[in-house]
Amino acid sequence: MSSEAVGRYMPAVVTLDDLTAMMAADEHHRYEISPEGVLSIMPPPGYAHAIIATRLMLWLAQGGIPADRVAQAVGLRIPGRHGGVGGRIPDLVVWSKEQADGVWLPVADVLLVIEIVSPGSEGVDTVTKRSEYAAGRTRSRLTAPEPGALPIIGHCPASCRGCS
Repeated sequence: MSSEAVGRYMPAVVTLDDLTAMMAADEHHRYEISPEGVLSIMPPPGYAHAIIATRLMLWLAQGGIPADRVAQAVGLRIPGRHGGVGGRIPDLVVWSKEQADGVWLPVADVLLVIEIVSPGSEGVDTVTKRSEYAAGRTRSRLTAPEPGALPIIGHCPASCRGCS
């Protein structure tokens, strides 16, 4: 799908349903939207990115996280500070309990969100998404770099039990 084709049919206000339709029509890009309505279109992650996500997922499983509480690249419904709703697709999400199936899941039971920082995504992953996840009340966020990229930046607020 070309950007021209996407632009021709772009609604004035993009919803999560619109994002779902865009992703179904275009398997070569990942679509996200901030709670303020800023649309992001990215290529899918590369091999190194996927291997890092897989290693982290295996590490979490070996640490006792049940398989039904950790997932790669699932959509999260991100509530905004001013009433808007965004949709982000973190690289890994850990929940406190199993979730019902859906495309855009709520953040209520999220324990950990992991973003793997790729070249070109540093600003969005380490600033924008971090702020959005905090506003959505996720308890902790972690950004993990691809080899040769930024150092790991983690944050766990004092309200998160067991993170010290």
